[in-house]
Formats: sequence, structure tokens, C-alpha cells
Amino acid sequence: VNVRSGGVFICPTKAVDDTTLRQAIGECKTAGCDTLVALQTTMSDGRLAPLLGQIWDGPLVLWATPEKPEGDLVSSCSLVGTHLYASVFARMGVPFQVVSGGPEDNRLLTDLDAAVRTTSAAARLRRAKIGMVGYHAPGFINMHADPFALSNYLGAQLYHFGQQELLSAMDAVPESDTEIDVESTAQLGIPLVNVTKDELMVQSRYYLAIKRMMADEHLDAFALRCWPELPNLTGQWPYLAMVRLTDEGYPVTMEGDVDGAIGMLALRLLGIEPGFLTDWLEHDDHHITVWHGGGTPASLAEPAGGTHPRTIARHFNSDKAAVVDGWIAADRPVTLMRMWSDGRGYQLMTREGVTVPPTRHLRGTVGRVHIESENVHDLFDHLCHEGMPHHLIVVPGHHGKGLSKFGELMGMGIV
Repeated sequence: VNVRSGGVFICPTKAVDDTTLRQAIGECKTAGCDTLVALQTTMSDGRLAPLLGQIWDGPLVLWATPEKPEGDLVSSCSLVGTHLYASVFARMGVPFQVVSGGPEDNRLLTDLDAAVRTTSAAARLRRAKIGMVGYHAPGFINMHADPFALSNYLGAQLYHFGQQELLSAMDAVPESDTEIDVESTAQLGIPLVNVTKDELMVQSRYYLAIKRMMADEHLDAFALRCWPELPNLTGQWPYLAMVRLTDEGYPVTMEGDVDGAIGMLALRLLGIEPGFLTDWLEHDDHHITVWHGGGTPASLAEPAGGTHPRTIARHFNSDKAAVVDGWIAADRPVTLMRMWSDGRGYQLMTREGVTVPPTRHLRGTVGRVHIESENVHDLFDHLCHEGMPHHLIVVPGHHGKGLSKFGELMGMGIV
């Protein structure tokens, strides 16, 4: 399967021995497949399992079909053969997913779709290239990005820029392109609050420069050290530009949070709608207040006409343009997610909840998440002791099960 193109390649060679298995895998690679679905219709030679795990360089999906006996004899032993291969792969450390059922089974189709997406996301993340401008925000040493840890644990590459390279890219944006993009920003229909249309010129230069840098260097995600330098050097925060990019599916994070950018990339590869990066501001027994300085996404914002819809505003602290303030809409299922390196590998935290109205108004992006399944005081204590950084990603929908399977495929610890 090539998930990016939506194409399915059915290998013409039936793999029954060493020679034909090598030929079949070669055909799949030539066809550009990023995910391998191995349909085992009967019991087969378990000696081929180590070879398959060796020559297919990525996760795979094992599919077992149901028994359809006629008379008193078993018909296929497909599940038994799949079980054999799965146990071998588990001991070899080969990442895999297992599904079972016939193509007429809606449950199987749902499981197969999820397994293919998860497996493809894991394979593609291992080929990812992450851009970083500057460093992490001052003092945020819990978000230090180690290029060798990224490579060793995730297979991803870190590509570093100096902040001057971003500034030069902004200066290189033609004035005509900037003017056109300002009109595109205005067409989003987000009201301006104490921000003038002329001030959007800087935001458009941020937006167009980051897009150009990502395209030129073939970057899959982008982390940016925003403060304290950029608002002082350009006169503005880059947050409106970053919200626009995030809404369009570009995994972009503030404060130099590389692992946050990788988390957003993983969510996109899994087909999950974009969300936002946030601080964990406060909590009680069953609620977490999430807040950050003006990064409200379209996917979770209150609609126009709501109590606190999105506005393009000035930063709560420095009073410089331009941020996107607003409340996170209530009664929405959401998933809280974070990936991080602890020096021994990567960890993954996910929790599901439902948004409720915030208890008070705050400038910036603010939301409140109700978590029924556990005591949040205990959860916070547990996550602190696991070393989880203070940024979370909040996305629409409940995705805990799929994210956990993805984490397992990537060799992450599930927290």
C-alpha cells in the first residue's frame, strides 16, 4: 500500500519460499509501497518469518482470514499461521500489527484501515526531517533536542537553522507576495482586535518564509524559538502565521519544541485533524485547564458568534501583534498527547477527555478538559515523575487506542 497516493499494489508473485519471498518484496519496493499487508491464507513455513522481518525494512500488517470448513476438517489454519509469524516478529523486535476477518466483515475493514494508517505513519516518521530555528526557549531544558536521540530512537533527522536564516527568508519575500497573502489572511474572516491590517504584513512574511524554508529543505515539521528574539527583531510574534500553517496541516510549534513538532507530525500522518500546543495551566480532581499565548486552531475554536470566538489580537504579555485568541469550544471529544525523550528512548502519553467551558476568561488560547477516568492530581504527579515536558498537544476526537498502537510500533514506552 502507498498511503500517500492512496494506491494499492497487489504483488503478482506468490511468496512460498526464500526465492519467491525475496522477489515479492522486491516488487513491492519497486512499486513504491510504504506499508506491507501480508495476507496469510493458510498455515505456512515459519522459517520464512525471520527473512520477511529482515528484508522488509519497516512495520507490517499481518492479516488472517477466517475458517470456512466444509465437513469435519479445518479449512486453512490462517489464524494459526499468522499467530506463528507474529510471535516470531515479537521476539525479533520487528514492529507489526495483526488483523483478522474476512473482507465482508465491517469490523475487519475498520481494523485494517487503522492498521495500515498506523503502520504507514510509523514508517514515514522514520524518514522524517525536522527543522529547528534557533534553540528551545530560555530555560526550557526539558525540551532539549538531541539529533542523535532523534536518529537512534525515531529514525528522524534534525535540520538546524540560525534565526538569521529565518529573518533573511522573511526579507526575501517579494512585497507583491506579501500583499496578496495579507488579503488571504483577511479572507479567513477572523476579526481584528486592536490590530491593524497593515500589521498583517509582518505575519505574511513569517508565513511565506516558513513555507518556503520547509519546501526548500523538504521538511516534514518545524520548531521555532520565538521568544525573546523574534518579537524584538521583527516587532511581532509569529503566532498568527503559525496558526495558519497548523490549520493547513503543517506541523509547526513554538518555543523550539522539537518533540512537540514531531508529535504533531505523527498526528498528521495518522490522519488526525490538527490541534494546538498548550501549557497545562492548572487542574482539579477531574479537569485540566489548558492555556497558551494565542494559538487557537480552527478545528477546536468556538464558532463565529460564540461567546469567545477566534480573534487576531495582541500578545497578552508584550502587547505586540499578532496572536489568535479564543476559547476552545465545549462539548468536544479531545485527546491530550505528548511524546518525549527521556535519555533511554521515547515515551508517549495519551489521555481522552471532553471539553467544558473554562471557569474564567484569559487572554490567549484557553480551554478546559474533563477527564472522568482518573484523578487528575494523581495523573499530574505520575507524569511529572515520568519526566513529561510541560507542553501538551490537544486534538479533536478520541484517538488513545490508535496512538498507543502507533507508539508501540515506534518502540515507545506508553505512559
